[in-house]
Amino acid sequence: MRVNKRREGGGEEVKVITPTAEMMSCHCLTLQATGEEDPEVEEKEEEENNRPGLHPQSVACHRTQDPTSMAESSASVAEAEVSFKKFAVHGDTKATGKEMNGKNFAKLCKDCRVIDGKNVTATDVDIVFTKVKAKTARIITFEQFNQALVELAPKRFRGKDQQEALPLLYGLIAGKGPANVGVTKVAKAAAVDRLTDATKYTGSHKERFDESGKGKGKAGREELPDTSGYVGAYKGQGSYDDKVKEA
Repeated sequence: MRVNKRREGGGEEVKVITPTAEMMSCHCLTLQATGEEDPEVEEKEEEENNRPGLHPQSVACHRTQDPTSMAESSASVAEAEVSFKKFAVHGDTKATGKEMNGKNFAKLCKDCRVIDGKNVTATDVDIVFTKVKAKTARIITFEQFNQALVELAPKRFRGKDQQEALPLLYGLIAGKGPANVGVTKVAKAAAVDRLTDATKYTGSHKERFDESGKGKGKAGREELPDTSGYVGAYKGQGSYDDKVKEA
């Protein structure tokens, strides 16, 4: 215990007693032994609980979870699912977009820069794909795709834990689609436009295509007669009335 002296406005000398650290520790030990609680601590807890608009449970939830980050994370997952469907149907007209093969998974990781050649390589992607898929399957679902991203996130972003790295990895994939590198595009030059536009054809060539530009096949090259009939020897079904009128 320390005693400090100070003078008030009237000139009187007043003693101020300041408790030392040893006294405070003894006070805490006494409270623990008797089972009592410090009244100052109780007063602070009561003030915290009585704050308007904040319940103790809501305060705890607010400290553990950030609503903004949760919303951004869920939005990234939804956008990543859209990208998953785009890559899942790439190169396969029969694909439904619900499942993805290993080739398209590797393309997704390459086009979205999940593969950086340093932390994550194509071999790492193949290993993770084999790990998350079923034993006899050759495809993965979106749930298994998320498991693969959980495996790749700490590798792609070294020095960050899984909770920090996973949203960053979703950010790389969200809103992306397959890159058509090396694909031959239709020429739109004026010199070849009249050669590729079927609506500008003339003569017999014009008859070989329909209005949409699709070829008619043999029917566009030859005039095929109607050889249908009631029996094998009779040809020209439905032409009897026309012949009678002509006679």
